Amino acid sequence: MMKLQGLLQFRNSSENLFFRRAGDLKDALRLHTFTSLSCFSTASQNLSGHSTNRIFAPYYVYKGKAALSVQPVLPTFAKSQYGSLKMDRRGSVMLSFCPAIGERKYDREKRQVFALSATEVGSLISLGPKDSSEFFHDPSMKSSNAGQVRKSLSIKPQADGNGYLLSLSVTNNILKTNEKFIVPVTTAEFAVIKSACNFALPHIMGWDYLTKLSGDTGSNQLTMLPGDRGGNPSKMIPRHLESEWDR
Repeated sequence: MMKLQGLLQFRNSSENLFFRRAGDLKDALRLHTFTSLSCFSTASQNLSGHSTNRIFAPYYVYKGKAALSVQPVLPTFAKSQYGSLKMDRRGSVMLSFCPAIGERKYDREKRQVFALSATEVGSLISLGPKDSSEFFHDPSMKSSNAGQVRKSLSIKPQADGNGYLLSLSVTNNILKTNEKFIVPVTTAEFAVIKSACNFALPHIMGWDYLTKLSGDTGSNQLTMLPGDRGGNPSKMIPRHLESEWDR
């Protein structure tokens, strides 16, 4: 009994120590110079939409004139009238560009984002050492407001063959602004981005939920999320990062 009591006391003290350290780490991250950049939360969710054990894990590339962060944005699902789940909003890989305002300091207020779709992620993953690719986004395409706000992302190999240049151009005819960000990445940094995107691809497509739920329910249909035993939320798995056009 004494051994059991001692083990419980040790476990409690260890948990308290862990949570204190976790809180200190979170505070430190908030005060860090580079937290001017956005972070994606890979938080686990319960069905009410509240986050537990929030984990921030973007991949950052800091350069002299701008910084780049890469993070996956999970899709959302909605429960249909028949009780099954269907995709409500597609996921993406979000690229965030922030201009430099000093040595190792970046202006989050002037950041611009570009959301890569699953197909665009596939194009990035398939790039070879001498390949280039360019993507265009217009939220008002096919409407009378087409061309008011345009975004262009260019990925090109550097002339010396030692990496790539990632360039984002944002033209806003409403605000009369034209912004451009250029971030050179090394071969190693680009390899990390490609590998991360390759890993994130089935997650932004929602296929990881499909395989998990199929295994849990013994069927090939999305019937309920693990732990759903009576709740009836209309939306599941909310995204933590705003969409590309929310600014």
